[in-house]
Amino acid sequence: MATNCSDNLVFMNDLLQNKTITYTATFIFTAAVIHTFCTSKINALSHKFKKGSMPEKLLHFLGEVEVVFGFWAFIFIAFLSIVLGMSSTISFLNQLDFKETVFVFTIMCMSATKPVMNLADRGITYLSIFFGKIFFINQKIAFFCCILIFGSLSGSFITEPVAMTVCAMLLYEHFFSKSDNLKFKYSMLGLLFVNISIGGTLTHFAAPPVLIVASTWKWDAAFMFTNFGWKSMFAVVISTIVTAFIYRNEIKALDKKQVQLEEKEKSPYWIILVNIFFLVLCIIYHKYISFLVPLFLLYIGWYEVTKEYQEPLKIRESLLVGFFLGGLVTLGALQQWWLVPIVNMLEPVSMFIGATALTAVTDNAALTYLGTLVPNLSDAMKFSLVAGAVAGGGLTVIANAPNPIGYGILNKTLGEDGISPLKLFLGSLPYTIFAIMCLYFL
Repeated sequence: MATNCSDNLVFMNDLLQNKTITYTATFIFTAAVIHTFCTSKINALSHKFKKGSMPEKLLHFLGEVEVVFGFWAFIFIAFLSIVLGMSSTISFLNQLDFKETVFVFTIMCMSATKPVMNLADRGITYLSIFFGKIFFINQKIAFFCCILIFGSLSGSFITEPVAMTVCAMLLYEHFFSKSDNLKFKYSMLGLLFVNISIGGTLTHFAAPPVLIVASTWKWDAAFMFTNFGWKSMFAVVISTIVTAFIYRNEIKALDKKQVQLEEKEKSPYWIILVNIFFLVLCIIYHKYISFLVPLFLLYIGWYEVTKEYQEPLKIRESLLVGFFLGGLVTLGALQQWWLVPIVNMLEPVSMFIGATALTAVTDNAALTYLGTLVPNLSDAMKFSLVAGAVAGGGLTVIANAPNPIGYGILNKTLGEDGISPLKLFLGSLPYTIFAIMCLYFL
């Protein structure tokens, strides 16, 4: 076993030394990033062709953000097969860590279900009634705040992908699907992405960019809450309250369009408990693909038996998100040659700003992982790297691993062409700047 690990390490190092491979990987990675920002234009172009025709279907396929990185990763794998041969390509893929990809797919299927959403809806409703009465505010506004505050911060305990799924589903049902105000929707989307990214920093085991460095740098829950957690809580609360105040009239107006919660068929508590049991097992053992796959198959069996109490599983949306993350892992594995030198030449302040900017064009977990490869990194640099990575986690769809989940759930509510990457960037920018101020200056 030790020999295999050693051989794998040597193979990966050899691959990183091959400039043809690494430069091509970076070129394809850059093409994928540019493609991400062009998806709305590609979608618009597809409408100029006859519906159902080959050009229309191809352009519509290429206009799906979730498809982008998987599509370009496939091109890279094809290139690698030609240059190195199929055997070496398979060896390369075997060394990549797809645990998070499998976990995100599984957890999205399990958490975006009627019983789980019923429980989340009830819990958020009771909280909003409680806080609405205490602070004498409109219940709809209180409901909005509870989703984006408590839902986002829960990512520190139930993991960010679960928190993103639950928050996005609740926002979809109660706000995105009922509002026609695009400015309001992009503000909500930006706030959601930033809150989820920084809201997972109360602990050391829930946010991907933190989880990756925690064991290497000996960061525990106490360290995280002292240095990151309370600052993130402050940023989440203030950002949400300010947004609710700015759009208070829009939120109140949605009350008239709201379907009464009592009119909906609620799931029996025994169904909810079993679904939650599957969810808890998935969260606890999320690092073990050999456990997740059989668990998911068992869950499918449970779903079929209790189908009358369930809603259709979001298999397509979950697969697209998994495809996106798998492509990001594949292309991101060979970006060390330019990321590590950049990290090495920065000072703490420039590291903070640089990490925030780099997160916009690469997954923040991949960025913090590269930080663990840099020897003798000071404590100030470690803080700046992780703080910048989580602060910038809402700027783009690729910035934070749970973002594609929110994208997949909310995409169709933002116009025929879906979410605009530029509008998402602009919508999340104010919240990102405020998160930077809180994390760095408080």
